[in-house]
Amino acid sequence: MNTPEGAVPGRSGELPDIMPDTLPETLPDVAPRLRELRRDRRLTLETVAARAGLSPAHLSRLETGRRQPSLPMLLALARIYGTTVADLLGEAPAERDPIVRAGRQEPVEADGWTYHRAGGSGRAMQPLRVVVPYGAQGDLVRVHPGEEWLYVLGGRLRLGLGDAVHLLGPGDSAHFDSLTPHRLAAADRGGTELLFVHTLLQSPAADLH
Repeated sequence: MNTPEGAVPGRSGELPDIMPDTLPETLPDVAPRLRELRRDRRLTLETVAARAGLSPAHLSRLETGRRQPSLPMLLALARIYGTTVADLLGEAPAERDPIVRAGRQEPVEADGWTYHRAGGSGRAMQPLRVVVPYGAQGDLVRVHPGEEWLYVLGGRLRLGLGDAVHLLGPGDSAHFDSLTPHRLAAADRGGTELLFVHTLLQSPAADLH
């Protein structure tokens, strides 16, 4: 498997940095915001790059606007900085409409997965409706602070949690601390669709493991 440009070889949870063609135009404030957040937290390029699975040079290109991050990478950087993707995108928290109407938010595709926003901006809990095609990102191991909850809407999902592998069908759900290494993949060629919620907060139960 080829290592994405800018990623640190051999690190689990590497995140791709290829942005879909339609998304860069919607990210005018990402570069300065990434730089501002890192400096406010008094973190070095090397520290953030190591946590995100990137090289310092590649993170520098993201902060200067020479490269655009993918949605999975934005999720990772938001967790590192203790904020939300909406904040990285410059969305005003004041616009907290509690209702998200179907069809009003354009879906975003990143590395084969399709993400539909299912919640408001500027909140710690970030819900998404996700379409996972067969064979997309199935080998990607994710490890990060926070919690995740998912509910399978259609198709079957193969969920790896640590050394265990679970097969989930429609109506099944999972709730876990995301410091546990985890992998998500469609189990059927028709793909799977799920509701997905992640938070920036870590469950106190994680300290017991």
